[in-house]
Amino acid sequence: MEDHIIKIFKESAQLKDIFLNENLGRLVNVIEAVTGALKSGNKILIFGNGGSAADAQHLAAEFVNRFIIERPPLPAIALTTDTSVITSIGNDYDFSEIFSKQIRAIGQAGDIAWGISTSGKSPNVLKGLEVAGKMGLITVGLTGHDGGDIARKVDYFLNVPSNSTPRIQEVHIAIGHVICEMIDFKLFQRPELK
Repeated sequence: MEDHIIKIFKESAQLKDIFLNENLGRLVNVIEAVTGALKSGNKILIFGNGGSAADAQHLAAEFVNRFIIERPPLPAIALTTDTSVITSIGNDYDFSEIFSKQIRAIGQAGDIAWGISTSGKSPNVLKGLEVAGKMGLITVGLTGHDGGDIARKVDYFLNVPSNSTPRIQEVHIAIGHVICEMIDFKLFQRPELK
């Protein structure tokens, strides 16, 4: 059992290194885009399914409450939290519409639409990002595997090149935390973070 545990930790660490080596410039671009949107008074809409839904909620909480430093709240909404909205859209229309209808209702040009999908193929995430793009939102795709259809539909694309959902999710939350920390630094520069 110990060997298997060590293997899991090594795989997770190696995948983070691989992602960083392949995506550092893209990650900086995402941080700049999100920072710019927030500076302009726009908000972040984050969404995904299953574990990615939990990541969306986690990251929205980091923006709204605080991350590392004491700072004003930042406008972020996880589109995965209102069960009445999600179930009514899923029941009356289709599950593939649960994010796109919310984006049409509350999204505005210049907002960030941040879709998370470990497969890169989630129909509802893809549809949400497509609608967001047509409305003039800045679209960010955080994916795994080969990026799927989402890779070709977003303004900014961050892919974790793995077929292991748990390992992809581990890197996704690290990416989210890096984005939160760098936005804190860029918007509210504190000497202790230099």
